[in-house]
Amino acid sequence: MAETKGRGIDVKLLELLACPLTKGPLVWDAERGELVSRLARLAYPVRDGIPVMLPSEARPVDEAETGTKRRPSPE
Repeated sequence: MAETKGRGIDVKLLELLACPLTKGPLVWDAERGELVSRLARLAYPVRDGIPVMLPSEARPVDEAETGTKRRPSPE
């Protein structure tokens, strides 16, 4: 089961969860207690050990937080 902010998240749970928008993997951000979808650039909160996987509850994240860079658009 997921744990609270700062403690981590169960690895098995993290392997089962996917971003509801992209169906891509999530990365645990222990400092903020969130699950981050790098593809969607969204951070899903974990409240009382329960991941809230609703896009409406997610926080937008920028490139620096996701560790990814936008590809230049083709001209």
